[in-house]
Amino acid sequence: MPHSYTPGLTVTEHTTVRRRRMLSLPGSVLVATGETVRANQAVARAELPGKVYPLNLANQLGVAPDEIKEYLIKKAGDPVQKDEILAENKPLVKWFKTEIRSPITGVVESVSPITGQVLLREPPRVLELLGYVDGRIVEVIPQQGVVVETDCSLVQGIFGIGGETWGEIVIAVTSPDEVLTPRHLTADMKGKVVVGGSFISSDALARAKEVGVAGLVIGGIHDKDLRALLGYDLGVAITGTEQVGFTLILTEGFGAIPMAGKTFTLLSAHAGQPASISGATQIRAGVIRPEIIIPKHADAAGDHRAATVPQREGIRIGDQVRIIRDPLFGKIGEVASLPSDLQKIPTESDVRVMEVLFGDGSKAVIPRTNIELIEGA
Repeated sequence: MPHSYTPGLTVTEHTTVRRRRMLSLPGSVLVATGETVRANQAVARAELPGKVYPLNLANQLGVAPDEIKEYLIKKAGDPVQKDEILAENKPLVKWFKTEIRSPITGVVESVSPITGQVLLREPPRVLELLGYVDGRIVEVIPQQGVVVETDCSLVQGIFGIGGETWGEIVIAVTSPDEVLTPRHLTADMKGKVVVGGSFISSDALARAKEVGVAGLVIGGIHDKDLRALLGYDLGVAITGTEQVGFTLILTEGFGAIPMAGKTFTLLSAHAGQPASISGATQIRAGVIRPEIIIPKHADAAGDHRAATVPQREGIRIGDQVRIIRDPLFGKIGEVASLPSDLQKIPTESDVRVMEVLFGDGSKAVIPRTNIELIEGA
């Protein structure tokens, strides 16, 4: 039987993932192949050159450019503290004395007798690249970064904002269709990855920021509340660099949509365990999904490696799917049948369809392009 490509989200208890960790400029790698690392451990480091501050000493001292070396207290290469004297004149009358002080802490980079300028540079800024997940180093790219591998449980979301972070998983609701409200968010959730149910409102988002949660995993949100949280409309570019105080991952979409039972059950089974999450999302070519990675630590799960989920060739009867088009957007069901013949839909197009069985016993015939496979093992 022919099959068509069906986009899918991975929700699996056992898999192995690799994450490539690369510096934005050449630096030094701090770990070796085979080494075990933690999510918050630096695996590589680079130095960003400090900002340069030019000072025209000749003008400030009232001397010719080729004379400034006679007035310097500090020479090229010397360290200097903020407000420390760089140069001064020596008048006969003390009242006419001029002192030029450094506006920064740094180093005297150069002195020019042609322009009369001194260049000061701030100390370099250290850029540390963290492991992101608890795992092992399987590859080192000299001066650039590493590849970290981890045996884990993996949940991919539909959409997210905010960067990489980590924290202990806390289940804040009792069921996947429960709305996450401000009362669910307590002070002891600071630095935690909080899992909600079907929806989170703007006041609960504000409460999450006040508490200081590391991340929120929720079924859905209204687009107006997301706009209010960000302060602007999101475009079509990749997300993940937003600064809202926490990372937000939607598992189902926009609106009040109960979290898929499989997703909620998996996350609930790992309550109290550390997880690494990222809200980075890209829906165009080179799809990037927001993710929740829950490492399998040797002390909790034995020193075995999970098998990577094999690439599927197509969808099968019994697979769990989510409808991604109106009027049934967000509903989750099971594939009941896969007719091989093309069928005409209301738009007069002939398309390949499937029959989906929902939890209430009802069935619907859905174009295969209008569903998303919930993948997992």
